[in-house]
Amino acid sequence: MAECTCDIVLAPEPETRARTLWNHTTVRRHVHAPLRDLLADMAAGRERCMYCGDNQGTDIDHFEPIDRHPMRAFDWTNHVLACSQCNSHLKGAAFPLDDGSRPLLIDPTAEDPTPHLRLVLAAGIYHPLTPRGQATIDLFDLNRGLLAKGRVNAFHVTKACVAQWAHATAQGDHDAAAHWATVVNEQPIADVVQAMLHQALDPAAEILFEDDPQLLAHLREPRLRSALLIR
Repeated sequence: MAECTCDIVLAPEPETRARTLWNHTTVRRHVHAPLRDLLADMAAGRERCMYCGDNQGTDIDHFEPIDRHPMRAFDWTNHVLACSQCNSHLKGAAFPLDDGSRPLLIDPTAEDPTPHLRLVLAAGIYHPLTPRGQATIDLFDLNRGLLAKGRVNAFHVTKACVAQWAHATAQGDHDAAAHWATVVNEQPIADVVQAMLHQALDPAAEILFEDDPQLLAHLREPRLRSALLIR
């Protein structure tokens, strides 16, 4: 029997194939549009970055970088809508792990950040409650001046809108009340209103809102919470 001299071409490893497909222009063009639309619907506010909440989400980020786990290139649960600042300039391929090789970053699509981060509303600054909270603050520079100022502004805007909502509700003007709830829900930095709603039920709420007890009463109103609270 004659010996075969033809070259044998092996199929690429699945990891290599997944990375190659994701980087392929045609594939990304077809995948990005529907994926971005779905992520935009999930994002708080008006298509805000899921990391900082301030900028418009323009990029699709792999929460766990594909350089680390190529097989998650097309994993729906591994995609995050992000701004270019958070995606390209801050996170990049970084993915900090703890001593047990578990992710330190908070996944904004799957986890409640409340156990890990506490927002000081009057200052717009995040205080870490866990190592994961600290790692998330550090990587995304969440306490930089621009974001802190934006959160303070969002706090005051939300207070004004809540007062308008309460007035409209008292007058029985449900359309106006719905309008003010929508204004709150569509503003940037949606983490502020969520922090307000969570802290309103805190055992120390009377101290946290001692300067504005009326605001605290409104934030505890079930109808307002139903209109604003992300479940």
